[in-house]
Amino acid sequence: MPRIRSVATVPALDRRTLLAAAGAVSLSAGIGLALRPEAPAHAATPGQAPVADSVAHATEQSAAVTRKTPAELAPYTRGTTLSNVAAPRFGIPGYRRLGNGAGWKRVVRDELAAGKTGREDRRTALAAFVQLTDLHLTDVQHPMRVEYLRSGKRNAWRPQEALTVAGAVSLVERVNSLHGAPVTGSPLHFVMTTGDNTDNNSKTELDWFLKVMSGGRITPNSGDPRHYEGVQASGLKTYWQPDATLRDADKQVGFPHIKGFLEAAIRELRSPGLSLPWYSTVGNHDALPLGVYGSRGDSYLTEFAVGGKKLMSLGAAESNALLASIKYARSPKGAEFHDLLKAHTRQMRSVTPDERRAPFTPAEYLKAHLDPAHTGPGPIGHGYSSANLSAGTQYYTFRIAEDVIGVSLDTTDPGGHFEGSIGTAQLRWLEKTLSENKDSYVVVFSHHTSKTMRNTQADPAHAAEKRHGGDEVVALLAGFSNTLAWVNGHTHENEIIPHAGTGNNSFWEISTASHVDFPQLARVVELVDNKDGTLSLFTTLIESAAPHATDFSDLTQTGLAALYRELSYNAPGSRTDLAGTSRDRNTELILKKG
Repeated sequence: MPRIRSVATVPALDRRTLLAAAGAVSLSAGIGLALRPEAPAHAATPGQAPVADSVAHATEQSAAVTRKTPAELAPYTRGTTLSNVAAPRFGIPGYRRLGNGAGWKRVVRDELAAGKTGREDRRTALAAFVQLTDLHLTDVQHPMRVEYLRSGKRNAWRPQEALTVAGAVSLVERVNSLHGAPVTGSPLHFVMTTGDNTDNNSKTELDWFLKVMSGGRITPNSGDPRHYEGVQASGLKTYWQPDATLRDADKQVGFPHIKGFLEAAIRELRSPGLSLPWYSTVGNHDALPLGVYGSRGDSYLTEFAVGGKKLMSLGAAESNALLASIKYARSPKGAEFHDLLKAHTRQMRSVTPDERRAPFTPAEYLKAHLDPAHTGPGPIGHGYSSANLSAGTQYYTFRIAEDVIGVSLDTTDPGGHFEGSIGTAQLRWLEKTLSENKDSYVVVFSHHTSKTMRNTQADPAHAAEKRHGGDEVVALLAGFSNTLAWVNGHTHENEIIPHAGTGNNSFWEISTASHVDFPQLARVVELVDNKDGTLSLFTTLIESAAPHATDFSDLTQTGLAALYRELSYNAPGSRTDLAGTSRDRNTELILKKG
């Protein structure tokens, strides 16, 4: 039977200081530390390695999380994709209804180390957590949105986007329902969301995200409080018009007519908030308008975001030109986008202006996380601190367990583009963090993957600082035997990659699918010591709590969450391979113990 080690979540990052101050304590689900926002161990000042917080504070906080651990911990599958998954069951061509499909089996990955027999009886749980990624909470009525790109590329707009908040709340409900880690039965220690929490760098979306995660009432509407004003009530055949009988492009391939859909989509709903402590990592859609433009200082685009005009249609040629400009970063500060909008002023439709749609700055992003109204189960700031505010950084470290630390990186490029990189100061900080915590295992979190960190153009605020890509980050992580995993998102696809260094220096890169595109997944990760010279990382995918089957007449909060999944499966032009192969889903990833 698996055993769980004594674990603790405390702000100090030096294991010896931790043990001297607090001894070994256990962290149960739902209990987190309200770390002081000014705590230096939580900060990420350029060039500064983690610093131990006061012993008195560690003792005080550790006492608050002491909880008995069950004598026997049992694995389970209920509520996970080991049990069952959403799968197409029936429907007319072009639109398939979903139902319960067969679960995904666990696959052992031994590229980095061979598994030894009997390890399931010896293993000791070190830590367990949940990863959410690419929630893309979307203000679908925002004037800056580019739905019209669908005229050039079918999947440039998603019919399900109006239901992102309902879907995210249902995912929170699923996480709250988990009894523990699926393999070891260990308590889940925290949730990490690895970026693109919002879709368009909008204050409306940031407010919804924080309430989804920490709990509260959310009205996913902007502009006119009385009714929806976006493209799905435009009468344009380019988009699914759910409330109308119009034979739009999506209805022609089987999408339903659902009277009352838009009224329900903007209705107030309630999130219970996560019952676990949660941490936040920034993504390109959080940091940049449209997730691509480093347009700080462009007053036209800022005013357009809060203004009363919205472009809803564009010809295919111009759409394709803008798509190419975005893909190849021809205009990373948004000059071409600016010019396109001005050229089509007369074709725009009137909408209700709304100051809440303004883009948020990095400082505003941090302040929103530090707002006591959004603390929820903690910690204060959800990883970020007042030291981050002072330093102008969005990367940090935190204690996961007695001998495991987490490192959250900021891989977004302020200069623009959807691919990422990190600056020299952050790279050196990461190196120092790994070096000064050699007695702790390390799990690294970021938004971008190693393959999507190829954008090395300069940060406008630090023009002389070099930017570094994914290959350099992999080389750095592989240079330390205490690196276990790099957990990320961005690609919306499940993929697990082994990275082998010299000797025992190897780690797994775990990329998880988004919650806006089908199959709408999150991932539980368990770290265990096999007591035979190896470690195992177990990954188990989970879906939202919404039922797989839908009822078009059920427009309740739960019904909308189920419909969100089904619409994402049927979205025209959407990829069908985002679930990855069986080797990228439910796995046991074996490592040699450093």
